[in-house]
Amino acid sequence: MNGAYSGWLIGAALLLALVAVVTAVRDRPMGPVLLAGLGLLEIAVLVQAGFALAGIGHVAEKATFVGYLAGTVVIPPAAVWWGRAERTRWGPGVIAVAAFTVAVMTGRLLQVWDMVP
Repeated sequence: MNGAYSGWLIGAALLLALVAVVTAVRDRPMGPVLLAGLGLLEIAVLVQAGFALAGIGHVAEKATFVGYLAGTVVIPPAAVWWGRAERTRWGPGVIAVAAFTVAVMTGRLLQVWDMVP
């Protein structure tokens, strides 16, 4: 797994979470900016998953690593579904929590990756 790419991914997820929080505070529903942000986040997570699965032999705790990796892949589409269903300020709130969760789980993936087998 590439630490620089993962760092960029964490930063992008936190930026999306910030935009979603601002949208929620302004009492606006999810708009095209948040939808596009979640789409880009999902693409970035899928690219990271490809990099990670290519070098999974390096990981000591494979089950934990695959669990976190699968979680990061599933969260953005779930946030799109839930955010579009909830047309109040809580839709962007869900997106903020999802983006923050992706950032935290990506950081945890880096920790598990760096463990010495």
